[in-house]
Amino acid sequence: MTRPAFKRILLKLSGEVLMGQGQFGIDPETVDRIAGEIGAARQAGFELCVVVGGGNIFRGLAAAAKGFDRTSADYMGMLATVMNALAVQNALERMGHDTRVQSAIPMASVCEPYIRRRAERHLEKGRIVIFAAGTGNPFFTTDTAAALRAAEMNCDALFKGTSVDGVYNADPKKVADATRYETVTFDRVLNDHLKVMDASAIALCRENNIPIVVFNIRETGNLAKVLAGEGTATIVQA
Repeated sequence: MTRPAFKRILLKLSGEVLMGQGQFGIDPETVDRIAGEIGAARQAGFELCVVVGGGNIFRGLAAAAKGFDRTSADYMGMLATVMNALAVQNALERMGHDTRVQSAIPMASVCEPYIRRRAERHLEKGRIVIFAAGTGNPFFTTDTAAALRAAEMNCDALFKGTSVDGVYNADPKKVADATRYETVTFDRVLNDHLKVMDASAIALCRENNIPIVVFNIRETGNLAKVLAGEGTATIVQA
């Protein structure tokens, strides 16, 4: 399938991807591999910003289900995303790529605060910007943060790197004959409750006409293929 070309993209990485084959935490080899693919995309001429989840360390919603106060649990999850962002930054800079981490929760000792105009300037200078701490507010997922930052940065598309190769009409890990979509509309995703991103993130992308490209980031080299319009992926669009 011929896909449109994009220049400035936001890459959303789930925290679970950074675990590699582990059950929790950060796997250095996996982080290095993903950082290598991000760096290669930057060298290929793409303008890149990244949002990383925190589910490999702490998931606020799951903790709230076990009795944690939801607001406190979400803030803990935001801090987990900062740890992941610093891990990705460290890997990228060891490879010689210029990066900046911006956090929605100010923590001046470890990264910059999120300032939209400063982030824009970093992208214009060829730096890879990693956005951490979600939106800075509880009750919002990092998917919503990714959609928000993609809109603020005027990104051409939001690339969601996950553990499946696109959007299916059912969970492919549970339903053997689940059908994968090459392309699907925002409305179809919302109406059929397809597991892509949470509803607020989908709605935000729809309102700002930002296509979402869902692909398998666990497959080595897949980011480059999908950016080139090849490989296996699903585009969610109007």
